[in-house]
Amino acid sequence: MKIESTEKVILEERQGEALSRENKNVKKGGRKFYIESYGCQMNFSDSEIVASILESEGYETTKLFHEADMVFVNTCSIREKAEQTVRKRLTVINKAKKAKPDMIVGVLGCMAERMKSKLLEEEKIVDMVVGPDAYRDLPKLVGEVDGGRKAVNVILSKEETYGDLSPVRLGGNGVTAFVSITRGCDNMCTFCVVPFTRGRERSRDPESIVNEVKGLAKSGYKEITLLGQNVDSYLWYGGGLKKEFDNLTEDEQKSSTNFAQLMEKVALVDSNIRIRFSTSHPKDMTDEVLHVMAKHDNICKYIHLPFQSGNSRVLEMMNRGYTREWYINRIDAIKRIMPECSISADIIAGFCSETEEEHKDTLSLMEYVQYHFSYMFKYSERPNTLAQRKYEDDIPEETKQRRLAEIIALQQVHSHNQLKKDIGKKYEVLVEGVSKKSEQELYGRNTHNSVVVFPRGNYKPGDYVNVHIKECTSATLKGEAV
Repeated sequence: MKIESTEKVILEERQGEALSRENKNVKKGGRKFYIESYGCQMNFSDSEIVASILESEGYETTKLFHEADMVFVNTCSIREKAEQTVRKRLTVINKAKKAKPDMIVGVLGCMAERMKSKLLEEEKIVDMVVGPDAYRDLPKLVGEVDGGRKAVNVILSKEETYGDLSPVRLGGNGVTAFVSITRGCDNMCTFCVVPFTRGRERSRDPESIVNEVKGLAKSGYKEITLLGQNVDSYLWYGGGLKKEFDNLTEDEQKSSTNFAQLMEKVALVDSNIRIRFSTSHPKDMTDEVLHVMAKHDNICKYIHLPFQSGNSRVLEMMNRGYTREWYINRIDAIKRIMPECSISADIIAGFCSETEEEHKDTLSLMEYVQYHFSYMFKYSERPNTLAQRKYEDDIPEETKQRRLAEIIALQQVHSHNQLKKDIGKKYEVLVEGVSKKSEQELYGRNTHNSVVVFPRGNYKPGDYVNVHIKECTSATLKGEAV
């Protein structure tokens, strides 16, 4: 069960994870940097880009922040809780800096972009503030701090995709990897800070994406997740912002690459590599995408399709770009083209002016779809968003909490029912690691993104194992290798 998250899927189990690796190509004795990440998958992917840039300058990673010369915190700004978590973490880092005054502390990512130089004033220990499009500038900014100055670069780019960089794979299991294909978002949902912290939409050159996947395949990776704030809006026409696509000639538009075409290119790299993607927007989930997914066995049959609210009036206030009916049409298309496909969602409880009847529309949409799982949270007003400027956050806290509890309770029922359907079935599971509950068990996921646990045997991470499902909890399938 995933609770209290957002459309940009929060990796709750990885919050604050320190990322490091064996520094094989770095001179020992050089300056060490420590980086930990908060928020969504894109932030973890960005930390790998940061590491790539810093390693090229001769720095090496460490997992111990007290021994680092530079400490970087890659931040999330999607909700207040995320920012408060970072602020608490900075107080801990402050203690290490008192013992090591020359330590450089940098705040990266969305919180840096939202707050800009204000962060330097509020968090006295912070030496550097760097937005998501300014990571190439890190070596110069380090030099500025070395010279006794505070350093800030939060300039948003119209072109930056980091497509020419090879991310350093940090702290992973060597089995699954993220590949970023788009940056920014044009949707301007009224509740969301992402357009302000990550800028306008732009896509990576498909050739660079395919080459990155080929490199991961050669390195032994077995699963790739394509990432973007709005991943299925991917559109490459030679570079630049997506909004400028309409200004192209008909021939130029025909030579472009959309998300469905890109996904097919990636799927054809290696049939033994699974392909996933996150996070999609309903308005871009075309039949073409669904047919490509159905066509290739190595594209996982799982779609995260946020709906946020089941009521059309609320959706219009959110500026989601679709109605309840239109969303249902996309659900029906998924079930028609891929009957076995699992679907998850994001749901907001208590958005501005939401009535009890409109809340019931959300519950009824959940009943219609029967999601495998959902990311659910109560509305929290974020500074400078359109909703904060236009609407009153007028739903009482206790009402929000009660509505969220009703959503969670219903989703728990649906999640359990969906997993019960898998009992007796056989699934190919990609082993990702050892179960947290028992050293004698392994875990992995099937094509539907369901977690499967089974006896360890002689299997290891990276193996594909056929597992016969014997039982389930509300969140996990359990079985035996066959």
